[in-house]
Order: sequence, then structure tokens, then C-alpha cells
Amino acid sequence: MRNLLIAAAATLAVLCASALAQAEQTIRVTLQLPESHSLGQNWNRFREIIERESNGSLKLQLFPSAQLYKDNQVPDAVGSGAIEAGSAFLGRFSGSVPAVDVVSLPFFFKDEAALRLSISTGSPMRQLLDTAILEETGARVLWWQAFGRNVYLSKDIPLRLPQDVRGKKVRTYGKVQSWTAEALGGAPTLMSGSKQFLAYQQGAVDIGMTGASAVESRKLYEVMHSMTLTFDSVIEFVAVINNDFFEGLSNEEQQLILDAASTVEEELRDEIYAQEAQAVEALRAKMDVVDLTAEERDKWRQATSGVVDRFMSEVGETGEAVVKAGLEEEGQ
Repeated sequence: MRNLLIAAAATLAVLCASALAQAEQTIRVTLQLPESHSLGQNWNRFREIIERESNGSLKLQLFPSAQLYKDNQVPDAVGSGAIEAGSAFLGRFSGSVPAVDVVSLPFFFKDEAALRLSISTGSPMRQLLDTAILEETGARVLWWQAFGRNVYLSKDIPLRLPQDVRGKKVRTYGKVQSWTAEALGGAPTLMSGSKQFLAYQQGAVDIGMTGASAVESRKLYEVMHSMTLTFDSVIEFVAVINNDFFEGLSNEEQQLILDAASTVEEELRDEIYAQEAQAVEALRAKMDVVDLTAEERDKWRQATSGVVDRFMSEVGETGEAVVKAGLEEEGQ
């Protein structure tokens, strides 16, 4: 009898351990940036919430600094299920969903409030893009990760009017940004962020497009003398999860993940724009910072307005739909 009880207890322990193992789900996350970066901290905040709220049934394992995949490999890696989740620059999905470049359209969002409204969870524009990414890649967008807004750098003269760009070589970082440079009369040169400092130092380009926070972190103020706060477009990343993996979770776990995603999205956007404002103020002591007047900003908007038409023409029906959704959201 005693042996039977011991055997039964052992069997029960094995079954319980097996059930626990089956109940636990580990979400592996690939990130090309360091864990100390705002996007890494954002994922850790997400981990904190889901592990606490799920009582440990959901686990998250972060692989930062491109240990597993580079940024351009993330869409395929997550979509195929090679890894459960990851972060990628939104533009990395433009090959499958060209309409994602709508956020790069110059002066499409009239101000920060309009931007937040247009790309918020559940907005018409956001729904179109998130659905298209899911359908085309198999990766479900959990949340958008703010990275900052675009500014212009110059060495010789401060850029205050659109004609100041005419005839100059312009560092760009995407197709739509290159169209914008062309609309301003400049010659675009597509270049990765890591190559900026040397390019500016050696005069390979005359003008630079980049994120405001990058000017400080990359010490670009040492080789460029002025920064114009156009804030004409935004730089966004997306946190994505393999849809088959997501669908395999319980309804409770899915909702828990979506709720956590909504929370960390807003937290990051608030944090990034606060950091951006702090970076700009710090840079005023190191370089000439140009704040455009409403009239000057309108001239930049007018000079680049054709980029929106070019976008809709080249992207087609989906491009027209996201532009229309964005404009309707802003009440334009």
C-alpha cells in the first residue's frame, strides 16, 4: 500500500510538472539595439507586466544588440516563426507593405497631437497598416515604438527656407525622405546612421536628415553647425509577434498581452518626446538651433506637398487609403 501511495505521488508530481511546463509560454524577442536603449527598456517594461499579470505563465527572453537577427531580418524571422517576437524599423516592412512609409511623408501630420491621434491604436490609419502587415508577413503588430522626429543638419548656413536646400547633397535614410530631398531641389544620398559623422566631417554630403536625439548621441554637433527643427516626419519602430504563436495562446493571455502593449506604447511615446525636447535644449549650447516660424514651416510644407501625390501614385490603392485615413483623422 505504502509503495502504491509513493508511486501515485510520484506520478502526480510528474504530471503537475508536465502541466506547468506546457502552461508556460516563453516569448523570445530579437532587438538590434542594446538592452539599455529606450526600446530595450520598453520591452523589459512589457516583460514586467505580462509576467506579473500572468502569474508566470508567460515569460519573455530578450536578445538585444542583434545577437540573433539584424533589423532587416526581423520581419521574415518573426513572420516565419523562427523567433516569437522582435522590434524592427517600420520602414523594414515597406517591401511587403509600401504604405507603411506614410509616416515618412513630409509635414503630413500638422503637429504632435495630430500625429498621436493618427497612429494611435485603433485609428483608421493604424488599422489599415497593422492589418496589411499581418496579412502580408504573418507578423502581428503589438505596438508602435516611437523613435523621434526628423530634423535637418547643415554646416555652412542655417536652413530656414526650402530654397536653402537647393543644389545641395542631402543624407537621407529612406525612399520617401529621398523624394522629399528631391522636392526641395537637393540631391539625395541614402546612408546608414552609423556613417553620418564621417560623411559630414569629410563633406561627402552638405545636409543631413536624422532624428533629433541622434544629433546628441552620435555627437553630430561636432561636425555640423546648425540644426533645423522641421519635425516634418516621424521615425517609428514596431514590436511584432508571430501570429501563429499569438493565436496559440489562451484568450486570457492574448488580452493580457494586448493590454500590456497598449500601456507600454503610450509610456514610450511620452518618454521619447520628453527626451527629444531635453536633447534639443542641450544642443542649443553646442550648435545653432533653428526654430521655424509658422510661416516658414508652411513654406516647407508647400515645397514638399507633391511628395504625397507621388506616394499615392507609386503605392497605389493602399497608399491612397492610408493618406485618406490620416487626413480624415486630422480633420483636413
